[in-house]
Amino acid sequence: MHFMYTSTRNTDEKATASQAILKGLAQNGGLFVPEQIPVLDIDVDTLAQMTYQETAYAVMSRFFTDFTEEELKSCIANAYDSKFDTQEIAPLVRARDAWYLELFHGPTIAFKDMALSILPHLLITAAKKNQVKNEIVILTATSGDTGKAALAGFADVPGTKIIVFYPKDGVSPIQEKQMVTQKGDNTFVVGIKGNFDQAQSGVKQMFSNASLAKEMDMAGYQFSSANSINIGRLVPQIVYYVYAYAKLYAKGEIQKGEKINAVVPTGNFGNILAAFYAKHMGIPIAKLICASNENKVLCDFFTTGTYDKNREFILTSSPSMDILISSNLERLIYRIAGNDAVQNAAYMKSLLTQGSYAITPEMKDRLSDFYGNFADEGETAQFIQSLYQETGYVLDTHTAVAASVYQKYKADTKDTDTKSVIVSTASPFKFTRSVMEAIDKGAYHAMADFDLADELAKIAKVKIPQAIEDIRSAEVRHKTVCEPDEMERVVRAFLNIS
Repeated sequence: MHFMYTSTRNTDEKATASQAILKGLAQNGGLFVPEQIPVLDIDVDTLAQMTYQETAYAVMSRFFTDFTEEELKSCIANAYDSKFDTQEIAPLVRARDAWYLELFHGPTIAFKDMALSILPHLLITAAKKNQVKNEIVILTATSGDTGKAALAGFADVPGTKIIVFYPKDGVSPIQEKQMVTQKGDNTFVVGIKGNFDQAQSGVKQMFSNASLAKEMDMAGYQFSSANSINIGRLVPQIVYYVYAYAKLYAKGEIQKGEKINAVVPTGNFGNILAAFYAKHMGIPIAKLICASNENKVLCDFFTTGTYDKNREFILTSSPSMDILISSNLERLIYRIAGNDAVQNAAYMKSLLTQGSYAITPEMKDRLSDFYGNFADEGETAQFIQSLYQETGYVLDTHTAVAASVYQKYKADTKDTDTKSVIVSTASPFKFTRSVMEAIDKGAYHAMADFDLADELAKIAKVKIPQAIEDIRSAEVRHKTVCEPDEMERVVRAFLNIS
């Protein structure tokens, strides 16, 4: 009997792991969740000796039970290989009072590589297992990092096409250049004249459009997703929390069973939800520290129990977190509602129609694992500067938001003893201007972006990532820009569907 998944909005809708990965989104806009979180019944002494690839198999094999051992190990081997610039895949680096889990050593220098390096392999394997004859069309919205990582993962993969929408003025220059220079005959990148929430809403509408799905099927296509709404994106993210805990133990930094905190810069809520799943698999995690930037809808939710997106959308120096609709939070809401799909669906309808919902006091009590706070632009820049001046270690803006919130957590709770892992989600080279101006605005304000990358390499004493070198003089291949309400028309044109 295979481990099954169900929809957060209809518990009658069931799927195996491979079916859930193929569909991406459940019917009626719901998300697939495991019917229960499996226990990781492996002693930490054994985990401590495992490679990243071995840890990945230990975790994923408990969720993806309809994949054979050979299939899953093949997917893992093809994902976590020499495309990462460090053998450890996810190194831990100590700086000041915390450990930084560096998740940016993949081909696009952001944490999305950790899952999007394996998702194409999972998806193609799932298609074969389910005798899918259609071409898979990956349709995704990005706030900056998912787009390039997905494009890199799916470029020229047989039997797939990939369409990425991003907010035209809502990503860093480096992020945009990475996407619009992407090679691959099956790739298509579109800037929208709007924000990420509008891009994400447009994508979800296309997923739930039954007539579009019928037309696509007649043309030999079907949609799937590379966003963290796809369970095939989320489960691989659990791996690095397990790996980080095991490596801290292997280093002698923690004792067996000792709890750690996980500090996560949070936008769409997938990364911190993966930490929540790791905790419930049995990894000793104390607090899940949810760090927001000035778009602090999640911080306010954890404080008040009300999720309210009716507020100004702020463009910040941490654009991957510039999100007011955190899609993966729905998976947590479903769980704290006692796996009540009807109640969850009502909350999501209220979010769609009213822009807000308020959970019950009993549900809020079930959020005790979480601590939410935010860092403003000044606090983020100040932390980058102070950590660099004190240690020589350079953070990107998103990681600096998390590190700044961690300081607030310690001040608020007086918890200074629990070892903490701060999830470092992107290379500072992705946000060179914001990072370098934080360190010394006067010295770097007038420099061009790629000159700033050269200067960053000098002061941080690190090599410029290949991902940056590759786009210095790369040709811009994707120039399409549209309004949010034109997204479906643009997709139809790319797929040649009238």
